[in-house]
Amino acid sequence: MADADLDTAGHRARLRQRLADGGGEALLDHELVEYLLALAIPRQDTKPLAKALLREFGGIGGVLTADGEALKRVKGMGETSVAAIKIAHAAATRLLRAEVAARPVLANWQALLDYLRADMVHHAIERFRVLHLDTKNMLIRDEVMSTGTIDQAAVHVREVIRRALDFGSAAIILVHNHPSGDPSPSRADIDVTRAIAEAGKRMGIAVHDHLIMGTSGHVSLRAQGLI
Repeated sequence: MADADLDTAGHRARLRQRLADGGGEALLDHELVEYLLALAIPRQDTKPLAKALLREFGGIGGVLTADGEALKRVKGMGETSVAAIKIAHAAATRLLRAEVAARPVLANWQALLDYLRADMVHHAIERFRVLHLDTKNMLIRDEVMSTGTIDQAAVHVREVIRRALDFGSAAIILVHNHPSGDPSPSRADIDVTRAIAEAGKRMGIAVHDHLIMGTSGHVSLRAQGLI
């Protein structure tokens, strides 16, 4: 084995031991990404690639939520390494979603925010989703309804209500992200929320909230008195 290979193997063994002894908190962000990539690219020093990804996407959250095609544009990333990143993100969001689904959403609000933050805030494209709840406020459906341009997602009031009727939803929570990072609601955000709430009221479907997610935090239109 070449000296470089020995150095890489020794470094990975040390990372593995730190992970075993101290859990994920024992590793820095670039080390987490590095070790994840090492599982997909076992014969390559993945530290430079991990650092390049973090620079490109602004942090570990941006790396995990990046679009597959965007990941591929980073030199050194191939199908297998992209799949490793995406499966890690899928596993993390699946775990957080299970926490949301385990209890009534309104009594489990922090778990909901944690899930939405992990799944949405780093997306470069605006996405609009609807969380459908039953009469006990248990999550019965989590549906992305539209994916827009960098700053706009098409939201159709009639389609939102139709889907709620299809699922037998007693209530819904609207959610979308602001790729700019600033979650402050626009006039259009407020207007479409009020239109959906009004249409829902006529059909017996409550709109509990509209959450806007950004890297700097989130905004609840309900808490701000806007619906």
